[in-house]
Amino acid sequence: MEVEALLCVVVAVLACGLLWVWDSAGRMETPRQAGLLEVGSRALLVIAHPDDEAMFFAPTVLGLVRLKHQVSLLCFSAGNYYNQGEIRKKELLQSCDVLGIPSSCVMIIDNRDFPDNPGVQWDTELVASVLLQHIEVNDINLVVTFDAGGVSGHSNHVALYAAVRALHLEGKFPEGCSVLTLQSVNVLRT
Repeated sequence: MEVEALLCVVVAVLACGLLWVWDSAGRMETPRQAGLLEVGSRALLVIAHPDDEAMFFAPTVLGLVRLKHQVSLLCFSAGNYYNQGEIRKKELLQSCDVLGIPSSCVMIIDNRDFPDNPGVQWDTELVASVLLQHIEVNDINLVVTFDAGGVSGHSNHVALYAAVRALHLEGKFPEGCSVLTLQSVNVLRT
């Protein structure tokens, strides 16, 4: 119960948080340069578990949908930490429907390489490879994910940022593909 209360506070704080923008060539100067104002941009929300979309990204997703971006979601695990993966997959699809992401635009990876487990560090190169393939196949031009703190420090969240950062530093993102990351903030921030 205490964890749920803390998570609610974290979500509230994150809703007011800032997003950092950079593209494959370097830091962006304006939202227009990042492609954020172009109707029809193809945005990809990259999350670790079902419920991340609602707990950490709902305001961002709703804003992108309202701005007429085509939003899709890539979830790297089924959220099976408590053996509830099938239930959580269904909940993710329902949540995406409410947020305006069609089920045809949701991909859930249910693979032993990406267990829902804060004690397991996902392989950065493997995450990056899967992510880059998804970006290229779907012609994505905006990626939204966690920052280096992973909001809660969860190793699966941090692994997604590490993969995105590696792709960025290695110049592997397709030309014109921008990245937005959450900014993790301390709950006690004043």
